[in-house]
Amino acid sequence: MNDNAYNGASEAELGFLKEIVRMLPAGLTVQDAQGKLLLVNDVAASQLGMDGSRPSPNLAPRREACQQALKSGQSVTSEEALHDGAARQVLLTTHRPIRHAGRELLISASSDITEQKNFEDQLFRSAYFDELTDLPSRRVIEHRTNGLLARDQPGERFALAFLDVDNFKHINDYYGHAVGDALLVELSKRLGRDLRDSDMLSRISGDEFLLLLSPIQSQDEVAEFMQSTLERLTAPFFIDNSELFVSTSVGVSLYPDHGRNFETLRQNADIAMYRIKNNGKGSASFFDAGMEREALARMKIEQSLRLAILEKRFCCAFQSKVDIRTQAVRGIEALVRLRDDEGVIQAPGSFINLASELGLIDELTHLVLAEIVKSIDLINESFGADATISINVAAKQAGNPEFMRNFAQAMKDTGFPQRFMIEVTEDAFVAKNHFQSEILPMFRKLGVGISIDDFGTGYSSLSALADITADEIKIDRSFITDIHKRPRSQGILRAIESLSEALGMTVIAEGLETYEELAYLQAATKIRYAQGYYFARPIFLEELKLATPASSESRTSVSARPMQQNRQGYSRASAYRR
Repeated sequence: MNDNAYNGASEAELGFLKEIVRMLPAGLTVQDAQGKLLLVNDVAASQLGMDGSRPSPNLAPRREACQQALKSGQSVTSEEALHDGAARQVLLTTHRPIRHAGRELLISASSDITEQKNFEDQLFRSAYFDELTDLPSRRVIEHRTNGLLARDQPGERFALAFLDVDNFKHINDYYGHAVGDALLVELSKRLGRDLRDSDMLSRISGDEFLLLLSPIQSQDEVAEFMQSTLERLTAPFFIDNSELFVSTSVGVSLYPDHGRNFETLRQNADIAMYRIKNNGKGSASFFDAGMEREALARMKIEQSLRLAILEKRFCCAFQSKVDIRTQAVRGIEALVRLRDDEGVIQAPGSFINLASELGLIDELTHLVLAEIVKSIDLINESFGADATISINVAAKQAGNPEFMRNFAQAMKDTGFPQRFMIEVTEDAFVAKNHFQSEILPMFRKLGVGISIDDFGTGYSSLSALADITADEIKIDRSFITDIHKRPRSQGILRAIESLSEALGMTVIAEGLETYEELAYLQAATKIRYAQGYYFARPIFLEELKLATPASSESRTSVSARPMQQNRQGYSRASAYRR
């Protein structure tokens, strides 16, 4: 091969290599010891704004890394963030010094890791910041608190406040989760006002927030701040064309007075918050030692409740729904009761809310159904085989499709689902949980009746009643008590009665206790049915077994017998109050 052919081949190879370098997917530059660029490929030119496609970024950090590599004679790898307005590009660049043909050179190779960094940032934010409100997570506020504790400077004080939105579940059920989420966002903005850089607000779960106030001078200072915060929350929230009023219960613990580690301070603030929840909500309270004793007592009740379920110490009492003109039994309501360790009967007021909080209410409802099935022959003998059997279902349960599907199947498995009626408050109908459109049809198909319980005590309205599909409406006893003396309640009663009659719903008057109340209903209304101590107190299966009648005549005397009137009150029945 002659020299011309050899040189031609070398030039071709060199041109090929230059083209390959130019088209490399990574940025590549070569510069001399004075920083003069000797080679820049296309990707590097774009990255450094040398091709005019973007403004030139700030290259000062890059130049510093280059000088460090040349000075040390060692490779240097660094991340470079290049900004173009709001856009960001992140490069992972390695600067490698070499000596070639007697010259000091620096080869720099850059890979685009923008997507990887964005993903890492997303993981970081999901781990340390709340996605909905963009507030720091519990992990962050715990870390900040532990940092303050580690300093342990003499005289340093701070406060940890536990905030919980009152009745937030009802807002979610009634308005929908989208409105609930929007409310939390707006609420977090109000809570975050007036905070110092040294303070921190964190959303730790659902509708619960933690607030770190540091430093503080006194308890009075914290009390004043929390009061102004709560007053700010009293203004309505306007969300999705709805005007929402919310309140927040706050418990506060102080360092070092109420604890010397994060978990103790958080728990004590939580205990103080529950004191507020139990005493009216919507205010703030500082922790004290008495609250800890209350919390221990509550824990003991929780343990007893779980043990009672395991030991099957729950039982049923049955109360009649009576025709007020013939005293015939129309149906019965199954009322859950608890026998404590000493065999004393406890009414649901002492345990039902706690059972709901602990997630035990579903199990209790199934226990009631099982008790009815086990005793159905005795129930039929005592109250009649045609009497409906009502079971209470909480609004929370009614909005849970999984529970309601299982409960419907359990009713079907009894073999007599048409005997049953489920009693729910009107909250279940008006909440946006598809109860009426999706859940009710399951029970309708089985022949199970639907009763609206305690009507008039929740978010009742006659317009809402017009949209509800139910078989029975039970007017709360607060409307029935002394009805003969209360003209306004009489007017409301007539309105409910008329609308219910037009919609084909049977009206039951709850809590009938006196002859005067009965006389008014008989004389001034068309209401045919009532339930209350005047006719029958709740009666237990043991009592039914002792007094099982041999005829329908004695059946009426057992289950629908007017109680002996006592002008001084009904103390004999008070132990069985629902």
